[in-house]
Amino acid sequence: MLRRYGLACLTAVILMGGLALVLSSARAADKPAKDKSTVAEWPQWRGPNRDGICTEKGLLQKWGDKGPPLAWEAKGLGKGFSSVAIHDGHIVTLGRKNGGLNLTAVSLNGGKELWSTQLLKKTDKDPNCTPTIAGGLVYSVSTDGGLFCNDLKSGKLVWEKNFRTDFGGQMMSGWGYSESPLVDGDRLICSPGAKDASLAALDPKTGNVIWKSVIPKFGDRGGDGAAYSSVVISNGAGIKQYVQLMGRGVISVAADDGRFLWGYNAVANGTANIPTPLISGDYVFASTGYGTGAALLKLSKDGKGVKAEEQYFLKAKDFQNHHGGMILLGDYIYCGSQHNQGYPICLEWKTGKTKWSHGRYDKGEGSAAVLYADGNLYFRFQKGALALVEANPEEYKEKGSFVPPQGGDPCWSHPVIAGKRLYLREQDALYCYELSGDQLAAK
Repeated sequence: MLRRYGLACLTAVILMGGLALVLSSARAADKPAKDKSTVAEWPQWRGPNRDGICTEKGLLQKWGDKGPPLAWEAKGLGKGFSSVAIHDGHIVTLGRKNGGLNLTAVSLNGGKELWSTQLLKKTDKDPNCTPTIAGGLVYSVSTDGGLFCNDLKSGKLVWEKNFRTDFGGQMMSGWGYSESPLVDGDRLICSPGAKDASLAALDPKTGNVIWKSVIPKFGDRGGDGAAYSSVVISNGAGIKQYVQLMGRGVISVAADDGRFLWGYNAVANGTANIPTPLISGDYVFASTGYGTGAALLKLSKDGKGVKAEEQYFLKAKDFQNHHGGMILLGDYIYCGSQHNQGYPICLEWKTGKTKWSHGRYDKGEGSAAVLYADGNLYFRFQKGALALVEANPEEYKEKGSFVPPQGGDPCWSHPVIAGKRLYLREQDALYCYELSGDQLAAK
C-alpha cells in the first residue's frame, strides 16, 4: 500500500501493528513463560489511556547489541501495520492474508494461534488499525471503512457496519481508514468522516447509533473527511469531550450528545493528518507533518460551550511529527521530529521550547514510533532499529539499540509493552522480548 509511494508519501498511515498466527520453531531459550494474563494489559491503541505510556516497573535498563532476550516468535499474521491489543491472555491484531483481511488472536503464553477470523474475503490494502478490546469484544476497522465487532474468546463476528455505506463517510485522502475505535463505557466512538456524521457514538454491543456529530466549516486548510488519527478523551474546561484530528484539523464534540464544541484548522495539511493529539487538563497539543508544524491549545468555557485558544504555534522547521506519535511526561514532550524522519527531540510542553534535539539517528532512519516505560523511551525507527533512550529533559542518553531479525522497511507498527514483555510486529511476524530483570536472573 503506502510502500508504493516511497518515503515522500504518507509513511505509516498509521501506525499500528499486529499479532501473530503460527508459532515458529521454538528455540531452547524460548521456553513458555508463566501465564501473565492477569497482569499483561494493553487493550487498545497506545495503551490503557491512549497516551503511549506503560506504567510497569522493574524493566531492563540497558541492552546489549542484540537487545533484550527473545522469549518467542510467531509467524503467519499477514501483511499490515497494525499494532497489538492484549487482554485476558489474548493478543489480537489485523493482517492481510490469502487476499483477504483477518482478525487473529494468539496466546500470551507462547504465541500459539487461538483463532483467526476472516473479516473481508478480498482486499488489496494492508490494515492500519490496532484493534480495541473491551467488554469481551474486539473492535477493528478496515481501510475501506468496515467496522467489525468480534467475540474475544471465539473470534465470532457479532456485528458490523461500514463508514462509507452506512454513514456516507469519506477520508481526506486515499490511504484508507486507519483509526482505532474508542470504547468509553457504554459507547463506541468512531470517525466516519461524513457530512452529518464526522464522529459517531454507537452501542458497543449492537452497533446501533446513539448520536452523530455535524462539524461546521472552521477553516480552509486540509481536506474534508476523516484523517488517520484516533479519538482521545478530554475533560478540558470542565466538559467531557472527544478530541480527534480530522481532515480539516483538530475538532472536539461533547461526550453526552456529540454537539460540536470547537475546531482548530491551522495544524491541518492537505495530504495526511496522522498523530493522535496529546491531552493534559485544559490543554491539547497537536501536530502534523508535510511541512505543517504543531500547536498548543488551551480550553476554556464559552457560555455553554468550549473555546480553544492557541498558546503557541511551532513552524515545521522547528518541529513537526509526521507519524509515530508523541509522549507527554510531566512538563515535556518526547517524540520523533521532521517529515519522514524520527529525529529524537524533547520539547517543553507549556512553551514549545526545544530542550534537546538529537538529529539524524544513524542506526535507524525514517519516522519513529515512540513508547514509554519505567524511565525510558522506546524509539522504533522505520528502517528497523529500536533504541532505548532515557526519558531525560536535559540530554539525549541512549542505553542500547538493536534490529529485530526480520527488521525491514518500513517498520511502522507501534511497539507494545505488557506483562514485562516487549512486542514488535514485523509484518507477518510477531517478536516477543523479555524485559524483566528478575526473570532473567532466575534463568
